[in-house]
Amino acid sequence: MTKGVFITATGTDVGKTYISGLLVKKMRELGYNCGYYKPALSGAVECAGEIIPGDCDYVLKQAGISAPASDYVSYIFKPAVSPHLAAQIENNPIRLNKIKGDFEKIKKKFDYVVVEGAGGIVCPFNLKEEKLMLPDIIKALGLDILVVASASLGTINSTVLTVEYAKQQGINVKGIILNNYNKDDMMQVDNKNQVENLTGINVVETVADNQDDLKINNIESVFKEL
Repeated sequence: MTKGVFITATGTDVGKTYISGLLVKKMRELGYNCGYYKPALSGAVECAGEIIPGDCDYVLKQAGISAPASDYVSYIFKPAVSPHLAAQIENNPIRLNKIKGDFEKIKKKFDYVVVEGAGGIVCPFNLKEEKLMLPDIIKALGLDILVVASASLGTINSTVLTVEYAKQQGINVKGIILNNYNKDDMMQVDNKNQVENLTGINVVETVADNQDDLKINNIESVFKEL
């Protein structure tokens, strides 16, 4: 039975891809057959006539998975905008059925799967043909989430809002990961304490700048059986 977890964040460029890469890498180093999947990716780069889904390519290389990155993402868009707008610009609407179908194929390859979202928890994927928001995808795939948040000023507000919105949507939050964490910064230490206090959710890992390993206790426990 495959197990999975969904990586979301308090916003764009907080570190979802970086954390996803560390998580898949760590699981594989521990001997688990762990893979990766991303429903939609915006801001892909064209190189020698080929569209490169950068986030996916990064995670696979970090984890040592030798495979075309395009096999692990359902929708690849060049415009660096929200998935719903990128899909509109390229006239390629995002459909939940395709995401579910592709995820089923990924599940057959791995015992554990890390799924990475786009943007923050309130991220639209389709606002025309069918209303499709990020929480709809998380729930359709039957996953719990890890929330990646910055350790810096303002994270109490953004993290509490993200967790509370997820709870309102009926999504289970397995934990919070604070990225770019400085253990010697009194404010960041307090941010960690207050985020846990106000959300009731554990900060399962603090990740320093350029950290190349995760130290989550019982790391396989963040994954949910599907």
